[in-house]
Amino acid sequence: MQVSTREFKTHLSQYLNQAQIGQTFEITSHRKVVARLIGIPAISDDGLTRLLSSGAATWTGGKPAGASLRLGAEGTPVSEMVMEDRG
Repeated sequence: MQVSTREFKTHLSQYLNQAQIGQTFEITSHRKVVARLIGIPAISDDGLTRLLSSGAATWTGGKPAGASLRLGAEGTPVSEMVMEDRG
């Protein structure tokens, strides 16, 4: 469906709602198509949700295991290495 820029600006929220449900719009300026509005489908089945719903993973709402892991203070700090590289 083609719509002029003026019409598009006037009824922006309506066109965005329609695009969200799958309608595609071509926006025109002086009867030439200058843009295309295509809605982005809602993400309904991402990987983590799938794992949780299948029971392959569980989450109690707390921090992930290993969150208390601390890196050792051995070695040269990155900031020192950067300063050396800058010379």
